[in-house]
Amino acid sequence: MNKIIVVMALAAICFLVAGCATITSPVVATTNPVGSKVGQASGKIWLGVFGSADAGIQAAAKNGGITNISTVDFTQKLGILGLWVEYETTVTGE
Repeated sequence: MNKIIVVMALAAICFLVAGCATITSPVVATTNPVGSKVGQASGKIWLGVFGSADAGIQAAAKNGGITNISTVDFTQKLGILGLWVEYETTVTGE
């Protein structure tokens, strides 16, 4: 009986920890030189339905005061069990 409880507890711990992941990927790069300004925009979605904020390229550029975009990176963070997903867009330029 004790072995079953230990195995179930270990399986539950592995299940909870296995859901975390972060992926960053480049979206676009232009011929503009990499500028000194950086803008970021982020948003979070819960349960695949409820969400808030604008994590788009235009919002990130506006937040950084950027009019000539050089590069765009996109990061996606998956929460435990996929209960939430965080999106972040990072823009560089002048």
